[in-house]
Formats: sequence, C-alpha cells, structure tokens
Amino acid sequence: MIYEEVLSFYKNYKGPKCVIGYSLRGRAIVAMHAGQVYGRQYISTYAIHGREWITARLALAHLARPAACGGWIVPLVNPDGAVISQSCLPMWKANARGVDLNVNFDAEWGKGALNTRTPGGSNYIGPEPLSESESRALAAFTLKVRPFVTFSFHTKGGEVYWQFKGGGDRRGAELLAAATGYKIKLTQGSAGGYKDWCIQKLGIPAYTVECGSDGLSHPICRLADISECRSALRYFFLHYGK
Repeated sequence: MIYEEVLSFYKNYKGPKCVIGYSLRGRAIVAMHAGQVYGRQYISTYAIHGREWITARLALAHLARPAACGGWIVPLVNPDGAVISQSCLPMWKANARGVDLNVNFDAEWGKGALNTRTPGGSNYIGPEPLSESESRALAAFTLKVRPFVTFSFHTKGGEVYWQFKGGGDRRGAELLAAATGYKIKLTQGSAGGYKDWCIQKLGIPAYTVECGSDGLSHPICRLADISECRSALRYFFLHYGK
C-alpha cells in the first residue's frame, strides 16, 4: 500500500519533517522538506485524489532529487482515499467520508460545473468549505509556511493549469510545460481546488500538473508512466525568475 510506503520513507528521511494533520480514519498526513532551509519556500502536494496515489511515488522521487529552492513536499494528502482505491474501489477519488478534497477549499466553493451535493467517489463539495480534516490540515500548513508558489500533482491528461478567476502566473506554467512536454490549459467551470484557493485567497502563483498521457487509464500504477514529471520542480526553479 502506498500509505505504508510513504510512512516508511518518512521515518527514514533525514531532513526536516513533520505531521501536518490526520485523515478522517486517523492516518498521518506527512510533509518533508527539501532543498534550502532559508529563504522563500514552496509547497508541492500530491495524491489529493485517492485514485491518483501514483503521484505519491513522484513526490518521493522529487525528495530524492531536490530542487535548488527550498520547499515542503506533502506526498499523500488523502491517505484514506488512496487506501480505498488500492484495496476495494480503484476509481475512488474522495476521502473516507465521500468528500472530494479538491473541491473543498474556500475559493468559489460549490460553484464548479461538476460539483455535487451528495457524498460519493468524486465531486462532492462537502457540507462547507474546509469541512474535512485533510483539507483543513493542508490549508493550515500552507498558512503557516506562507509559500511563494504551490504545485499540485494529479493524474492524468498531460496538461498544466495556472489560472483562476483572472489570477495566476502563466510564466510558471510555461516552464512546467517545457519540463514535461505538456500543454498549458485554462480551467473552465472548476472551483474549490487547492490551486484556486492559493491564487484567490493567498495571491500567489499556483499550478496543477496533470501527469501522464490522457490515453492512460485510472488508476495509474507505474511511476514510469509519469516519468516526464520527475524533473518538473528542478527545471522550474532553475529558470523561474530569470
């Protein structure tokens, strides 16, 4: 199981690390620091959707080859959802309460085109913004770190999203597209995501990277299928601001 894999990596990790919160079922949501400790910091998140658990392995790869800039890696935002996907319902995206964590943030909450008001495997917004322990933990950690940029790695589609309600920084999307070979795309009809919240509420650049070809099937199980994302953070920080 990916949760045990991440925990094992975390226990052996020699750099700064912490538990930022716990899932509904009591699983730890861990964060590990990579790169420079001082100066401005980034946050990079993975596996906010259960069936996209392969991105947690991408997180571990990013930790193994840190970018020049310092930042925090959160490999498994939704540990319960990943366990559900790996054990019984492969297509499950939500947390254990049936809330899609990536529509649970306070950024035009409930206004997404695909949002639902009923618990299930995907798209349920929850009873209110940040109703879930997992989304609250990530939001609180983000406010504590105050990053200058955030990244959200998802699967699939080979696309980079950068904009929300007129805000965002396309330059960073161009760098991520150059690093991965993906297309830059504007999101239409989405709301309540972590990227959206970072752009709208914190006023910082934030990017969603949909790893892997759209021809792949969920859940993607091989890191090799999204290997083009291994260098994304390193490439970004080598060129961002130049």
